Amino acid sequence: MTIDAERKMQFLFALRSKGVTNSAVLNAMEKIDRLPFIRHYFTDRAYEDMPLPIACGQTISQPSVVGLMTQALDISPRDKVLEVGTGSGYQAAILSQLARRVYTVDRHARLVREAREVFDELGLVNITAFAADGSFGLPDQAPFDRIIVTAAAEDPPGPLLAQLKIGGIMVVPVGQSDAVQSLIKVTRTETGYDYDELRAVRFVPLLEGMGKES
Repeated sequence: MTIDAERKMQFLFALRSKGVTNSAVLNAMEKIDRLPFIRHYFTDRAYEDMPLPIACGQTISQPSVVGLMTQALDISPRDKVLEVGTGSGYQAAILSQLARRVYTVDRHARLVREAREVFDELGLVNITAFAADGSFGLPDQAPFDRIIVTAAAEDPPGPLLAQLKIGGIMVVPVGQSDAVQSLIKVTRTETGYDYDELRAVRFVPLLEGMGKES
């Protein structure tokens, strides 16, 4: 067994040990290599279960959190998914293996541009990435079967809740930006929204407006 193969096996074992047990999610995370989404000095840590810095002061989430959030979405093959916070593009790439169509949006145009390059390199043709203020979602493409937010809001954003189909699920970190947040699963019902608290997390804050190009 090569070193890379052994590291990938350890990577998948770490995911299972942290509670990522859904076979479709594990298969997606086995298929999508994290390495192409990491640049510069941190490539040798691609298979470690830890967040890593990326451009524009953002981070690529630790794989176990990516797996748990994806698992909580309970994606079906015909689903249309919105991701708010493209970041490195890694989460969107995982989603692309599970859903029919993935729309991803980020306030940093540089991150969207670099993520598109990786999507093209990997042949991921069912992802559409936009540079836009994700706090308002994508009204022109709504409603969505699933919505995932990879930045923390003080409350689940109203515009995103409104773009969720009845029966749809949103997973979002909620809490103050300078404190540990809670990962919340929101299910839209005929009469409103049901909220389930999943676990403590820590994410960068969800900010309105466009980021400065860097």
